Amino acid sequence: MQTLKVDWVASAALKALGSGRLFYPELITASLGHHFSVRQSRFCQTGLNPEDTVVIRIPRYLTKRVDNVKQTRGKSQIRTVKAGTLLIQSRNSSLNQSAGYIVGKFEQPVLCSKGWKHNKSVGDYFTINSTKEVPPFIAAIQKEDTEQKASKTFQNFQICKELVETLERNGITHPTVVQLQTIPKVMRGHNILCAAETGSGKTLSYLLPVVHRLQANMQAENTDRIRALVLVPSRELAEQVAAVSRTLCAPFGLRTRTVGGGRGVGHIKMVFKKYHPDILVATPGALVKALHRNCLDFSELNFLVVDEADTMFDPSFSGLLEEILSHANIASDPRETYGLGHKAQLLMVGATFPDGVGEVLSKVTDLGRIVTIKSKMLHFLMPHVKQTFLKVKGASKILELYQALNKLQHENGGGAALVFCNKSSTVNWLGYSLEEMGVKHTRLQGEMPAVVRAGIFHSFQKGTVNVLICTDIASRGLDTTRVRFVVNYDFPESHTDYIHRAGRVGRAGGMEDGEVLSFVTHPWDVELVQNIETAARRRTSLPGMKSDIQEPKANVVNTE
Repeated sequence: MQTLKVDWVASAALKALGSGRLFYPELITASLGHHFSVRQSRFCQTGLNPEDTVVIRIPRYLTKRVDNVKQTRGKSQIRTVKAGTLLIQSRNSSLNQSAGYIVGKFEQPVLCSKGWKHNKSVGDYFTINSTKEVPPFIAAIQKEDTEQKASKTFQNFQICKELVETLERNGITHPTVVQLQTIPKVMRGHNILCAAETGSGKTLSYLLPVVHRLQANMQAENTDRIRALVLVPSRELAEQVAAVSRTLCAPFGLRTRTVGGGRGVGHIKMVFKKYHPDILVATPGALVKALHRNCLDFSELNFLVVDEADTMFDPSFSGLLEEILSHANIASDPRETYGLGHKAQLLMVGATFPDGVGEVLSKVTDLGRIVTIKSKMLHFLMPHVKQTFLKVKGASKILELYQALNKLQHENGGGAALVFCNKSSTVNWLGYSLEEMGVKHTRLQGEMPAVVRAGIFHSFQKGTVNVLICTDIASRGLDTTRVRFVVNYDFPESHTDYIHRAGRVGRAGGMEDGEVLSFVTHPWDVELVQNIETAARRRTSLPGMKSDIQEPKANVVNTE
């Protein structure tokens, strides 16, 4: 009978623990003592002393569970939702987070995308809402103007009158934060590394002082050699930068030409046959071909600009870039950029901080003399752009894309859209599928012939077509002020690619209410999404991104 009573009480205690109700060993002992006193005569028959205390040993893991329940109930649950705008809006409302709440440095946030590696999470989604109406690179200027009660214009840089009038004719009157920080340093002759968010006006930040200095020295340096070289990773970006340069150079008669790959050596020779331009915008491959055939002379070079530096210092381009830099005489001190026998001033700009800068530049200039300009929002998610992440099956992405494009045109007032894929083959396949659905579009990918690619992006910028399906070739530096909607049909392979793709909306002078939609399919996509969500909840930059120039490691020579 004793065994039955002990088992019954123990099982009752375990049931109470499993249901979350707390219990105490003392209660079990008291209860057992009560039963023993009732049946005392039976205990005496078995030879047990009624005064002896019966001890029940509870496993240690059960005791720990009880303690954990006590501690959890003793703590007040942290509320991440407050009155006001929601920063994170999820399908599960309990995971929402207000814009007024910031997750602590050592606090582990509960993520909406926590279980997205499981197949049952298909259909789940969350949105990082826009919390600001104005981009940070413009909002900072407005705040300064309010405090100082003085609006800053391009005349504050002591730029020539003709350039200021050209900017005003194009509707550009006030500089952005990046331009305020960069232009004065370039005017003083410093080597610059400028890393700032996409769409913040980096092209003008180097072209304005370059054109100003070139026109000021036109009389002193009457030469038929290239005086400024701009390196870009793609032909489309070369044409875009050249168009801005021609606009700025028009009042002074300075010549701008472009050289891109994919057209053969004959075309490259024709560019330099009659005359050398004052400003040359080129891709690395085509420029190296011209150098090998002695078509170029860098002896009078004043400026060497590396645009989209994070891409140009990538291993795919770094070898070509290193060879180009070896032909140019790069200055180490600002005083070397003026007067007779001057050296070239090096300017590097990009939307993310480039990796591998130290290894390449240490061979041609003094790393300690390079002035680094970093935006406060570098590697941060853009707070003025709505960003949605949708967990979806691969077979369902085409239908989700079709619905999203229809919603843009019929419910949201229309606008241009960019659809990014990771491979050229996916671009072609997706294009054929949208054709069958009746969606008018155009395609852009790196495997297309140069003649075909030449006018595709230009026609998209003009508004001939509102949907462009492309690879990452369209995510670097291209001006997409018409774009209102970006779709990551294939989720980007790195945080850097995500920043560049998302940066096609919310640009200076671009469309308002920009939005990014990302389809999440594979388990390796989920890891990047969780990093993005964590950075958004904590208001920090994306992890794993470089922020300083790393000194090259010393070569270790093994000797016997």
